[in-house]
Amino acid sequence: MTVPLEDEIMKVLLIAPASGKWHGIGRSWLFGGRVFRFSLLSLLSVAADTPAGVEVQIVDEQVQDIPTGERFDLVGITCMTAAAPRAYVLADFFRRRGFPVVLGGTHPTLMPEEALTHADAICVGEAEGVWPRIIEDARAGKLKGVYRGVPRALNSLALPPRQLLDSRHYGTVQAVQATRGCPNRCAFCTVSAFHEGRFRCRPVSDVVAEVAALPDRFFVFVDDNLTANRDYARELLRALRPLDKLWISQSTLDVTDDLELVRLAAQSGCIGLFVGLETFSAANLVSVEKGFNRVNEYRDRISTLHAHGIGVEAGIVFGFERDDPSVFQRTLTALDDLAIDMVQVSILTPLPGTAFHDSMRVRIFDRDWSHYDFHHVVFEPRRMSAEDLQAGHDWVTYQFYRPWRIARRLARMARRPGSWRVLPYAAAINLAYYGRTQRWNVRGWDPSGSARLRPVGATSADAGERPRNRRQAA
Repeated sequence: MTVPLEDEIMKVLLIAPASGKWHGIGRSWLFGGRVFRFSLLSLLSVAADTPAGVEVQIVDEQVQDIPTGERFDLVGITCMTAAAPRAYVLADFFRRRGFPVVLGGTHPTLMPEEALTHADAICVGEAEGVWPRIIEDARAGKLKGVYRGVPRALNSLALPPRQLLDSRHYGTVQAVQATRGCPNRCAFCTVSAFHEGRFRCRPVSDVVAEVAALPDRFFVFVDDNLTANRDYARELLRALRPLDKLWISQSTLDVTDDLELVRLAAQSGCIGLFVGLETFSAANLVSVEKGFNRVNEYRDRISTLHAHGIGVEAGIVFGFERDDPSVFQRTLTALDDLAIDMVQVSILTPLPGTAFHDSMRVRIFDRDWSHYDFHHVVFEPRRMSAEDLQAGHDWVTYQFYRPWRIARRLARMARRPGSWRVLPYAAAINLAYYGRTQRWNVRGWDPSGSARLRPVGATSADAGERPRNRRQAA
């Protein structure tokens, strides 16, 4: 293990790993996923918490190669579950070269014993506050194995050093966080598991100062639920109004309970919200502790956001207990009927560390973490085959982003209030999703069709077969 001398500048490499079809995708000039790359705020926050006298380099494997020929005094790797296998490969590689490695992020936090077998140390929870101690121990050659971050007040956070990223590869590097965590406890969500249900807010003055200093007009709030604390959200949005910025974020549809809050969001520059509708079945929502979503109110709530010039990207998930092969056509029809502007289609995934994973253990047939990316079936569904679930997920994605549907949505959007602000954003997202279907040949088929036959040329999201049952997987 290399230990820097006292008078040497310590060199730290921070890596965001990418595996499979995501590895190096940003090097492509066509459909390279640039629109969907807008953060790396986790690594930027670690870099911001790094003591003086330490040289930090950030590598995003979607757009960069690992600098295997350089020497580093510490390598830090962050990962969610789907990137964990690649993170472990990189960690093992650097450790063989004698470089100390620390792993952090969602997966190492929720699977600490597994992660520690590939690292000299792991950071459980948030790195801020504990990262300087990790640096100090690495410099002394005395990393202690497990470091536990203690959630702290979000006042006086250091500004992220965005200059460490090459902005040409990102939709924007202007990612800002006003709140952390989510007060809801959805059974399938790692956000509540990671933060243990905690929800914290930064001082409004700190957030506004950071936003005001951003050189470009557009930015992204990467909060998981920006409007969860409505009093805080109102104060923040009022303070943002004079800045004349444009922004997008995530919220729940409950934001429309408060029309003043919706108006403030629009006036402060909100042009789009990602909202997790998840499903059009109330029983499905109750089964995963998300009963606060009220299906019968979707139409009115979405119309309220549209009336204020706010675009809606819906999160839709397939694979719930009551989903059968008819769910895909019904969902596609509902998405069209509700005039949803964009949709992120996912497969219900039992991520380790969540209550849903614990409840699904006996039905999980695939434990390859790289498939836990929300686009592979890894468990046996209740009312359809695994192959049907995969095919239906792919089919809805393909159909929703057919060019004629995109053109119809954009034309409809052009007639709404504030369309001049929303259209460029919505068009970029729609075309980027269309690009995914083309680049990865996402087609699928409707499992509810009477013949139930796979059309010639239809493939799943990774152009490979999904097992029909656990026996076949074995």
